[in-house]
Amino acid sequence: MNKADTLSVWTAYVPSADAPWNLRRVVHLHRRVVFGACWSEIQQDLAEGPESAVSRIMNGTVRAEGVPEGFEQLAGVIGAAAVDSGSVERLKAWWLYRCLFSPHPLEERLTLMWHNHFATSNLKVNDLRLMKQQNDTLRKHALSPFGVMLRDIVHDPALLEWLDATSNRVGKPNENLARELMELFTLGIGNYSEDDVKEAAKALTGWTVRQNEFRNLESLHDEGEKTILSRTGNFDGDDLIDILIDEPAVARRLAWRLTNEFFGTGVVDDSALSELAEGLRTHNLDIHWGTQMILRSQLFFSNTNINSRVCDPVTFLIAPLRAIECWRKPPGTLILAEWIERMGQDLFSPPNVGGWAGGKNWLSTRTVVARANYASALAEGRLANPIQPLDLQKVFERHVGADRHQQIRALDQILFGGSTEEAILNIDGAVEKSSDINSALRQATTLLLTQTKAQLH
Repeated sequence: MNKADTLSVWTAYVPSADAPWNLRRVVHLHRRVVFGACWSEIQQDLAEGPESAVSRIMNGTVRAEGVPEGFEQLAGVIGAAAVDSGSVERLKAWWLYRCLFSPHPLEERLTLMWHNHFATSNLKVNDLRLMKQQNDTLRKHALSPFGVMLRDIVHDPALLEWLDATSNRVGKPNENLARELMELFTLGIGNYSEDDVKEAAKALTGWTVRQNEFRNLESLHDEGEKTILSRTGNFDGDDLIDILIDEPAVARRLAWRLTNEFFGTGVVDDSALSELAEGLRTHNLDIHWGTQMILRSQLFFSNTNINSRVCDPVTFLIAPLRAIECWRKPPGTLILAEWIERMGQDLFSPPNVGGWAGGKNWLSTRTVVARANYASALAEGRLANPIQPLDLQKVFERHVGADRHQQIRALDQILFGGSTEEAILNIDGAVEKSSDINSALRQATTLLLTQTKAQLH
């Protein structure tokens, strides 16, 4: 067996007395990785164990319910209509539709991650067709070897427009693309020099956009010798990609990106990061391999990692909708797009080339208020137009019977993996005693989603 397949820090998770396969860990897996789950998905994973649960996530069969028939065709129609409308809000709504209903939500999670990695904003690009095209490219390569993705994305018209490649030409090099390619996309700060950036910019001359398509114009290319990362030659942009992909720092940068996505602050130490980077390097920078190694690891399912990360806005938005089986009364995705922006994640408009900082930065006075207001809107059925009051009683009656206390317990379990009996009694006690069960469940939903634990996953 290859040494990289048996990384000591990344030992495969095996349930034990200290780390049992239980509701808490199943919900952790779904909230952290695929925007939450419904009751039947949680129960299937509990019964079949971690190996099957992770396999379903990796191969795109994790969603047992709520996937529309002909999803990809329908999503294609919605996406095309959003582009034709000229409304970026409708394009955001299309992406949230995918996150909410895709049979392969891991692809959407990683598409969000890559959107943050190759952060490109429509505020400058100002072309929805190009922004959707980039989004589709990120999804296509979400689990690919990184070199394959990088070659496609550096030819992406939206990225080239965003980083001023169109003004990079022989005699007048523009360093924006070269700098971000090294600093953010591949090597990271400290692994290249300013001279490397200048020479890389010369290698990229001639790469431009014409009629919304990538073009390599030889007349604009610098044909002189360049020295990049101690290598000398008459390099062009494709040569530059070859040089970068061969650098060990790329594997470490990718290991950081993946662990930053799936772990809380301080969970992965330097030794663990180095081991994962070495495994990625051995496996051709294969993101599928790296993701699977993480999701099957003891470290991912450790007590240290569970609830160690501030819940990102998309998960906070979607996980409760999956939990209450929203496909029975679907929310308006345009309304969801408004809410996600209020929570601080304006899709297709990251704040800068570094993307969203994440973590505690998701929580400010404004965004915490937005999360609380969203919880109320969800519970009251105000995510649809016209308003559609939720029949939560019917949802949970199917699973745990008619008892109000048991239904509130089930709601807590599916949202957060379960709480103490005292905590459930406190929620039940805070709900108006005169309420019917549906009203009680709506109140309980608001109370649960405004607790501190709701902000973590």
